[in-house]
Amino acid sequence: MDSIKKTDNFVFQTYLRQGKAFVRGEGTSLWDEDGKEYIDFLAGIAVCSLGHCHPRITEAINRQASTLVHVSNLFYTMPQADLASKLCEKSFADRVFFANSGAEANEAAIKLSRRYFQKRGDKNRFKIITMEQSFHGRTMATLTATGQDKIKEGFYPLLEGFSYVPFNDIDALKNEIDETICAVMLEPVQGEGGIIPADPDYLKAVRDLCNDKGILLIFDEIQCGMGRCGTLFAHEIYNVIPDIMTLAKALGNGLPIGAMLATQDAATGFDFGSHATTFGGTPLATAAALEVVNIISEETFLDQVRQKGQYFKDKLEKLKEKHSRVVDVRGEGLLLGLEVDKDAGFFVGQLMKKGFIINGIQDKVLRFAPPLIIEEKEIDRLISVLDSLL
Repeated sequence: MDSIKKTDNFVFQTYLRQGKAFVRGEGTSLWDEDGKEYIDFLAGIAVCSLGHCHPRITEAINRQASTLVHVSNLFYTMPQADLASKLCEKSFADRVFFANSGAEANEAAIKLSRRYFQKRGDKNRFKIITMEQSFHGRTMATLTATGQDKIKEGFYPLLEGFSYVPFNDIDALKNEIDETICAVMLEPVQGEGGIIPADPDYLKAVRDLCNDKGILLIFDEIQCGMGRCGTLFAHEIYNVIPDIMTLAKALGNGLPIGAMLATQDAATGFDFGSHATTFGGTPLATAAALEVVNIISEETFLDQVRQKGQYFKDKLEKLKEKHSRVVDVRGEGLLLGLEVDKDAGFFVGQLMKKGFIINGIQDKVLRFAPPLIIEEKEIDRLISVLDSLL
């Protein structure tokens, strides 16, 4: 328990931790200091999507760590070049900006959107519309962009230039757009907001509206991207293409890395010296992320994610039919939410005691974001315990 005591004594008390100190991970399992094994259905909040200590990623990290770790973005490195080209090859994008986190990737997207129009002399276009219940980060710009008041408490005054509309409400979005709007920013599947997928017709209508008004469309895929929803990028489910997309979390499978991808047109908003970061796209982080993309892109991998996601969702739906406490089942792929009538924390704590890691969001939603390599037998074990608790 020494790690718990030291953390409580010396680390800022900004996290309500669950009282466990983990010392080892392998695949879908974690072990605490007492040697107890847990099946991880959270994956570090949708980060370790290929499981803990994946041998190919571990090898890539070790190989790169013994070769070159950091030189700054004043120079070229092959891992960064390879990852950028791979991401562009696999997506709509022509350019990539690398950062250290999802918040930084979103910060870059916000800055790019504003500068895109200001470089063209349209200095009145600086406002961004985001969605109620959205989550975009904890920096001053990204918490302002977030459509949840509880994230903003104590940090006022916030930045100017953001407004919020209900998710999946195209009329509300239309009514908010005027000549000051530079971009619309949303998550194809809201994560922290309660695992709420976009309506397919809504996303198409948003894309058409942005085209009609000549404004940029940003998809925040930090939680829902990188295979999480059963396609490499979540927007592929909807067949709707953004101008800008942000990635992080699962991109490095545990190593800190974020990325902002953009079309060539949108990318013209940045030029030399307009944006930068010291640690963005280091050889170490990009070498790990490249292996992540290679693995997720392998034939049949995403097919299996979709199959397991549907299997899991069907099991949750059966719990809804059986138990009155279950209000709703939502999500795509292996990003799923089970809404209960009250007190998600009770289930989080009881499942932890039984050897399963999940977490609760919005007070009433159990979030399931396991490694994409989860097996059906592990899903069955969780469902059995959850059934008993319900």
